[in-house]
Amino acid sequence: TRWVYQRVPILDHDIQGSPWSAKICLMFMINAQMTAHRDREHFEREGAVLNGRRTFIASFIPGAATNDKVPWLRADGSVIQQSCLLACVNCFAFDFVVRQKIAGVDLRAHYVRQFPVLPPATYETNHFEDSGPTKNWVMPRVLELTFSAWDLEAFALDCGCDGPPFRWDEERRFLLRCELDAAYFHLYLGLPSEWSNDSPQLREMFATPREAVDYIMETFPIVKRKDIARTEVKDDAGEVTQEGRYITKDTILEIYDDMADAMRTGKPYQTRLDPPPGPPTDAEGNFIPMAQWDSNNWPTHIHPPRTAEGGEEA
Repeated sequence: TRWVYQRVPILDHDIQGSPWSAKICLMFMINAQMTAHRDREHFEREGAVLNGRRTFIASFIPGAATNDKVPWLRADGSVIQQSCLLACVNCFAFDFVVRQKIAGVDLRAHYVRQFPVLPPATYETNHFEDSGPTKNWVMPRVLELTFSAWDLEAFALDCGCDGPPFRWDEERRFLLRCELDAAYFHLYLGLPSEWSNDSPQLREMFATPREAVDYIMETFPIVKRKDIARTEVKDDAGEVTQEGRYITKDTILEIYDDMADAMRTGKPYQTRLDPPPGPPTDAEGNFIPMAQWDSNNWPTHIHPPRTAEGGEEA
């Protein structure tokens, strides 16, 4: 076999404890075949930080070389099933269980095999809206959180999106994550009517699944501390005039309640995001090809298309 060497990016595994993002850094000469077919692979962080912001961190990454601190998580199935898996392992509900399972600071493969990942059948039921199964609700949110640079164009194309990357809007990304976290709390904990049917002891500790959500979110002290710090109001002297709040927990609980109301009444859940998550869609929820987008009313959460020269249109 002829070995062809070319410049490929090396993944920097130090991603500051935040899911949904990975940073590509230095370029090295390595065997290009070694990184082929890796445009849509999960990776997980091997070094878990106990009592840190998050413990299990995963992301799709483009074709890149990684060191032994960035284990690969290969998954069979369609791109939409892999997107649901990525959303699952990045949610607070999953991370809470991970913290109960591991010992030490290394997240090894034998731990991962024990984690309670939701099966694909979970996403075939309509939970939150009337446009189809839950997987169709999850995937546009995963796509927008993931496809924020051209490096992952192959992933976007696999999803059926041929448009440019999504803009990195911190507030919008925060709401996307909160919607996914609220949804996965529902998927993991179930309906109030089903709560703790097999465990009376669980009902003694938490009368409703919502109380369990509140408790779980309080076990992430660094997330809480950072939220309070960024939402508190100070005067010119640096004195706090208004206490901050745990905005991540508050927002997740608010969305959780909205979803519970939607499931109880049979009405579709209405997202807070405007435009809605993901690229433009038709009435059936299918992604519209970019050629059919309105150039005079371009989606504000998506970058402009590249020109023939490779730059961006003004």
